[in-house]
Amino acid sequence: MRRTLLALATCIALPAFAADNGDWTTPVAPHKIYGNTYYVGTEGLSAILVTSPQGHVLIDVPMADNVALIEANIRKLGFRVEDVKLVLNSHAHFDHAGGIAQFAKDSGATVRATAAGAKEMQLGGDDATDPQHGEAPLYAKVNAIGDVGDGTVVRLGPLALTAHITPGHTPGGTAWTWASCEGTACKTIAYVDSLFAFSADGYRYSDHPSYVAEYRKTFERVAALPCDMLITPHPSQGEGKTCAAYAEAGRQRLDEKLAEEAKR
Repeated sequence: MRRTLLALATCIALPAFAADNGDWTTPVAPHKIYGNTYYVGTEGLSAILVTSPQGHVLIDVPMADNVALIEANIRKLGFRVEDVKLVLNSHAHFDHAGGIAQFAKDSGATVRATAAGAKEMQLGGDDATDPQHGEAPLYAKVNAIGDVGDGTVVRLGPLALTAHITPGHTPGGTAWTWASCEGTACKTIAYVDSLFAFSADGYRYSDHPSYVAEYRKTFERVAALPCDMLITPHPSQGEGKTCAAYAEAGRQRLDEKLAEEAKR
């Protein structure tokens, strides 16, 4: 019975999210960001492809409805979906992980995440420790490996992507950094998770002081990242910002949220 109710709730919630965020499914032309790093997502939701002759890494597969579009974008750039060997994730909400299960099936890719991120993906978003639990729509469960820790370097051929644990928006939030080069000119790309404090009705950050403390450490980590180019799961949130400015915007949002809670 509970499974039926959860499925029904998801069906109701998804149209509401889609109506409020039409750009989440709006196609944009896939394009090079820098070097071997490409954008293959939609107007409002990022999916980042990092390529090599030994195989490719995809970070985030936003929403099940976008899987076909993301796969088509990869092919338009001249790459094979089957050559994506690893899928990584920023955080395990449906708008960033909802298409991972289908994409992993189509490509044969391995999915790796933090322990907390893998747990939420394995539950299809039904994780009671998530501040948005009960309101964020559920999605297809993912067979994710939870072996990524802070500072873990995920390697594939010449690719080396470093994980930076950034809990807050979700318990398993993760930023990723790597170098992309054009000739001898290299830049450090930072794909930084959502930092803004959003919660379901009834969840109070102030009731979870240890979680708030970890959240504040996230801002310090993000501000200190190597960050020649910032990319964020929602492109508009990081547009024109440095990692330090992006971290400060997240810090201000959390402070506002705690101040609102103090009045209730």
